[in-house]
Amino acid sequence: MEKQKTVVCRCEEVFLEDLVETLQAHGCSSRELKLRTRAGMGYCGGRTCRNLIDKIVGKHMKKDRPNEIPLGYQPPVRPIQFFMMGNDSYGKK
Repeated sequence: MEKQKTVVCRCEEVFLEDLVETLQAHGCSSRELKLRTRAGMGYCGGRTCRNLIDKIVGKHMKKDRPNEIPLGYQPPVRPIQFFMMGNDSYGKK
């Protein structure tokens, strides 16, 4: 029976094991970990996994990083039809 992996970032399908392995190899901050693994860069913009990423880094890093740039939130992107841009009536003139 294969061991199940724990998903941290559902949007980008990043697993806990991948984050810990990257942390151990590179000693990353939360922001660096995000850039290396794409965790927090998915459709939700980090709203689901941002706190988890911060907690994982805090647990596995031995030293504080006072000058670290915190992870930010990105607005969710939703596809719209081109004619909707700039029209109040959704394409009706």
